[in-house]
Amino acid sequence: MSEDVDGVGDAPAFYALPPGGWRDYWTLLHPPYTLWHLSYVAIGASVAPTVDTRWLAQALVAFFLAVGLGAHALDELHGRPLRTRISDAVLRAIAIFGIGGAVALGIDGAVEISPWLAVFIAAGGWLVVAYNLELVRGAFHSDLWFALAWGAFPAITGCFAQSGRLNAAGVIVAAACAATSFAQRTLSTSVRKLRRAVRSVEGSLVLADGTIEPLDARRLRAAPEGALRWLWIAMVLLAVGLVIGRTVR
Repeated sequence: MSEDVDGVGDAPAFYALPPGGWRDYWTLLHPPYTLWHLSYVAIGASVAPTVDTRWLAQALVAFFLAVGLGAHALDELHGRPLRTRISDAVLRAIAIFGIGGAVALGIDGAVEISPWLAVFIAAGGWLVVAYNLELVRGAFHSDLWFALAWGAFPAITGCFAQSGRLNAAGVIVAAACAATSFAQRTLSTSVRKLRRAVRSVEGSLVLADGTIEPLDARRLRAAPEGALRWLWIAMVLLAVGLVIGRTVR
């Protein structure tokens, strides 16, 4: 992907591939961020009294469909932030398939685990649509709702889906995932602006010894983007380690 010094022509995200063909679908999936948010489901499940690998797998698939496919397709429909060439019709089909599949899996869980899962299904469906399409004048498209929808909700759902009950550990872990999502949002907001909205950057750093270092968009986003690159890996490894610790004897 092509990048120049001041950010003009930068890829819209560090994981984005040049537009066209299969590369658009890779970009649409937001692989690092999708895996990051799926890790919250596994982390929530790992603090349940018992861990059932079937329900964990089903919850992971449901959130992949809802977030990895549905939410990201709706987001791309709303303003084309990733600049893919996927048609509106295909994006709508992906969104319907993803959200519909997640709801179907959720209904199966509600039948077998607890009817209260229907509340999670309704809440999740609303959050996906309201956040990504910025409904109600964008009231649900904020840092707080990002933390709740993409951090706390996957974790608490992952915990509840194991046995149809919540516990103190699940609530605390959900709060921790929300806080981590706040950190993600704080870092990614400035990075997105530099990659997608800034046309040029001018300036320099003057050090105490008189050294002058030029500033450009790449330098400004290096620290927050570097943190994001490491954080998604850390969260996925943490989730895998916790699940292995609970399921492998």
